[in-house]
Amino acid sequence: MYYIGYDLGSSSVKVAIVNAETGEKLSALHEPQNEMEIIAIHSDWAEQDPNLWWTYVCMATKRAIKDANIDASLISGIGISYQMHGLVVVDKQGDPLRHSIIWCDSRAVEIGNEALNALGHDTCTGKLLNSPGNFTASKLKWVLDNEPELYSQIHKYMLPGDFIAYKLTGVINTTKNGLSEGILWDYENDALASFLLEHYGIDPSLTPDIVDNFTNQGTVNEKGAAETGLPIGASVNYRAGDQPNNALSLNVFNHGDVAATGGTSGVIYAVTNTLKSKEASRINHFAHVNYTKENPVLGKLLCINGAGIQYRWLKDNLACNSYEEMNNKASEVPVGSEEVCVIPFGNGAERMLNSKNIGTHYCNLNFNKHHDGHLYRAALEGIAFSFVYGMEILKDDNAAINVIRAGNDNLFRSEIFSNTVATLIGHEIEIYNTTGAVGAARAAGLTDGDFEKFGTNITKNDHVMTFVPIKNNAPYIKAYQNWKKELEIILNNK
Repeated sequence: MYYIGYDLGSSSVKVAIVNAETGEKLSALHEPQNEMEIIAIHSDWAEQDPNLWWTYVCMATKRAIKDANIDASLISGIGISYQMHGLVVVDKQGDPLRHSIIWCDSRAVEIGNEALNALGHDTCTGKLLNSPGNFTASKLKWVLDNEPELYSQIHKYMLPGDFIAYKLTGVINTTKNGLSEGILWDYENDALASFLLEHYGIDPSLTPDIVDNFTNQGTVNEKGAAETGLPIGASVNYRAGDQPNNALSLNVFNHGDVAATGGTSGVIYAVTNTLKSKEASRINHFAHVNYTKENPVLGKLLCINGAGIQYRWLKDNLACNSYEEMNNKASEVPVGSEEVCVIPFGNGAERMLNSKNIGTHYCNLNFNKHHDGHLYRAALEGIAFSFVYGMEILKDDNAAINVIRAGNDNLFRSEIFSNTVATLIGHEIEIYNTTGAVGAARAAGLTDGDFEKFGTNITKNDHVMTFVPIKNNAPYIKAYQNWKKELEIILNNK
């Protein structure tokens, strides 16, 4: 038997097939070969055609079955990961009424700000654990305000993953997890956030039926089978947004477990069993993949816009041939980069800095002393320090950090970066070689609720290495304190 997993991003649809018993990856690929188009007819808008997502799901599924060289009739379970916070609206025939307003579209920012002010900070942090922000609920309010005739035709609204599940099964439903990602979940009442929909003037009946995760959420129908090559009756058992799914892929389920991502931007996703927060904007809170009323597990998400993009910029603009060469030169420079300090926030406004846009700063350069190796090390340290700074914000807001698990991406492959983070937080960093599509495929088999077995298989299949805190941490602490001083000077002048 086999499971198939989808990871619907804004650049491509990734598909993976795994052995149902062992979790071994048999195929992993993506469509299209180039990036999917993001439609931006106005500044700060970002839309995609949901039917195009489906086209690529079908193409990738057929390719993956062929690539894995398996009998497709033996695929029994389906897992779906997807870009978070998007909005899809369909009519009574299930056809999209407009392009999806996706996660990076910011047209609804002021709508969310108005709701936060009108409903009150205490209400939003108590019930939603978030500001309404620029999330799915606020995007639906934008449609109501700006496209009322179209709004009147809406049968149901969905998250992107809900739409893919519907195209496979013909059934429209959603999950608590998905609603929480759209800031549509009331944690105090463990129910749809009807008070927010009422404030927005949105009919709650537009919300799909809510189903539990890790259960049969619908089975592939004749149409879905014909278009994808999947067998009729294969069941959709799991769906989650990309960041919660990344945590699942890394065996992050319990209070104190942390998943970290070090791509262009950085993400720290800390799992907690504490349903309270004083942070409505700097931190986002979502029902984790294993959230239930009896076991209300949350993911506390903190995003760092200026992360790997800083290191990539140096590679592209200092004529360095590879990250390996940069890392080698950086390793020749002592901890603290001999006072060179990089503040790496050059990728737009930083939510963890209260949405200030402070840019990137190179501090204390001495042209008679420092060379490119100092810049490389200082950049890696600066990005690492920003992760530690973010973790301090999380810990101050009821998060615990017992272990960090990360994917095997460029930043975490750097010993300087990972050793710096591990040493300053005093916890190990475990590195895993996995993907969101593989995690989603494996999660299709979690209907038995055996998370311990699931995690053991991840360790067996994917664990690459572990970074342990360095005992002589004094140079790291000194360098971090110097970095924070430079950061505070810049923040105080903004």
